Amino acid sequence: MDMKQIKTLVQEFDASTLSKLKITLDAFSIELEKNVGVVQAPVMMTAPVTAVSAPVAAAVSGESVSAPISGDAILSPMVGTFYSSPSPDSPAFVKVGDRVKKGQVVAILEAMKIMNELEAEFDCEILEILKSDGQAVEYDMPLYAVKKL
Repeated sequence: MDMKQIKTLVQEFDASTLSKLKITLDAFSIELEKNVGVVQAPVMMTAPVTAVSAPVAAAVSGESVSAPISGDAILSPMVGTFYSSPSPDSPAFVKVGDRVKKGQVVAILEAMKIMNELEAEFDCEILEILKSDGQAVEYDMPLYAVKKL
């Protein structure tokens, strides 16, 4: 399955009345589960967050949605955890003021313990980084404020 198919599957699952779904196709397997009618308190982590151990459950926490931004933005294509660099001791993929080419990796989004590289969909300049490392993000949430080039 490609990312678009997975995104569509997650959206359809979210809109459905199903509470669990497991699909296995050859070497690919995905399992989705949602807590219907259960309100969970946000999870507080005391240990440093690393790119391989941040729990997906943090994405379901009760964080408020970001305020709308004016202008262009790079949006999250999925629910997951945002990382600005490939590892905690590596420099960030981009910083404010950087000019980014279409297809250049700008972040990593972790979903279900899978690291997904987020590529810019257009040439742009980074104006503001809206999320911090280890922060839970939702579908279509702005990650970077940018100016298209």
